[in-house]
Amino acid sequence: MKTVTQQEMLNSVGTVLAPTDWFTITQQQINAFADCTHDHQFIHVDEQQASQTPFGSTIAHGFLTLSMLSHFAESFSLQVEGVTMGINYGFDKVRFIAPVAVNSRIRGHAKVLAVSEDKPHQFKVTHEVTIEIEGNEKPALIAHWIGLQLVSDTSLHQAQGQ
Repeated sequence: MKTVTQQEMLNSVGTVLAPTDWFTITQQQINAFADCTHDHQFIHVDEQQASQTPFGSTIAHGFLTLSMLSHFAESFSLQVEGVTMGINYGFDKVRFIAPVAVNSRIRGHAKVLAVSEDKPHQFKVTHEVTIEIEGNEKPALIAHWIGLQLVSDTSLHQAQGQ
């Protein structure tokens, strides 16, 4: 995560951020996600039955792949100086394009689409995030993800030397 000034954040629209490291999606992770969400559809958890589908193996839940954005954001995000917390604001768009087969490696790519300071010391940042599957032409997903970064008044005064 790269720390930037408030003005740099406001000027970051259009910035393409470096891709993240690769991450392997394992069957153990898929099974744990199935347990958490109570989604035990066979294409996710039954390796034998899933091998008979066009996918040829189990596949990660789309929402598991989407949830990996939190992990990847630690690598690709810009963070405003003095930020005290980041909050997930939601999505404008999410499209699941290609399935992620078990043991596939995925990584995130991000571009800053919009930045605004709608309230003092509160920055709303929208990223277009693409999750790439190693060796596949099509990405797993593309999402427009919105986050809020809150900067405390105390942090601002310290950053300004006051």
